[in-house]
Amino acid sequence: MKTRHLVDPELIAFAESFPPLDLKPEILPAMREMSASMNVMGDPAQSGVRRREVTVPWRAGGADVRCLVYEPESAGNDRPAFLHIHGGGYVVGSPEGSDLRNTRVASMLGVVVVSPDYRLAPETAYPGPLDDCAAALDWMIANASSIGIDPKRIAVGGDSAGGGLAAGLVQRTRDEGKVKIAFQHLVYPMLDDRTTAEGATPDPVLGEYIWTPDSNRFGWAAYLGGTEPAAPAVPARADSLEGLPPTWIGIGGLDLFLDENMAYARRLIAAGVATEFIIYPSAYHGFQFDASASVTKRFERDYLDSLARGLGCVMNAAVVAR
Repeated sequence: MKTRHLVDPELIAFAESFPPLDLKPEILPAMREMSASMNVMGDPAQSGVRRREVTVPWRAGGADVRCLVYEPESAGNDRPAFLHIHGGGYVVGSPEGSDLRNTRVASMLGVVVVSPDYRLAPETAYPGPLDDCAAALDWMIANASSIGIDPKRIAVGGDSAGGGLAAGLVQRTRDEGKVKIAFQHLVYPMLDDRTTAEGATPDPVLGEYIWTPDSNRFGWAAYLGGTEPAAPAVPARADSLEGLPPTWIGIGGLDLFLDENMAYARRLIAAGVATEFIIYPSAYHGFQFDASASVTKRFERDYLDSLARGLGCVMNAAVVAR
């Protein structure tokens, strides 16, 4: 492995235990089954959280969208909310894969979390997955009173492809002008298909582990489905980033998306958007799944701290002390 010597020693074992991805349409069913088998569902009641499943009405001619909703058990009105969009390269994954963290967000920050089970590519290409996420956001706003949230304190975020969908949704919401998102929270977001173009020369030290250039080409082709690449499908192609909400971006220093994430952060800052950008040294795409590593623990603290600041929350001291 050409970049093994650059990887945080605590992360090497996990990286080398992860099977190489050779993404093809015919193996996606098996990959999705394997991904689902790896999901760890917690007991939210132990954290003072209620988890329930809702079905959100379709938007723009799509299908109804299943969502997981995490609500602090303590009663509250005008609470902040977080629309969290799971990752998976646009082709695998489900909200169950983020169950433990979304439970922790609801418990520690007193935030209502909604996580949509958007349709996956290539069976459903753009704009279907983005429409599904928009439908979840519409539901949150329409039902703000009954679920006790403040529609002016909604953050939108996600991981990897979920971060790309989050960035695209925030751009589309800005352009529609109906709702103002309070905060954008992106974990190594998948933002720019141009890195997959013929003749593109990615940095040779990026993307050796977990999510590779070959996987990236497959993911983008599946999601775009022949659609002409443009924003909001491809957030990095947006003509302007002005008017977007304050943003946090966290990414590993060996992640394939490092350069495009840095470029996006620079554009946000140039557009007058308050932006925090954190690089976790010697970490690859998906590093946080190695929960025991020191860098992962720092990332998880930063994840919660940044979301708390973005939504004006106070950490639940009793939960932190446990």
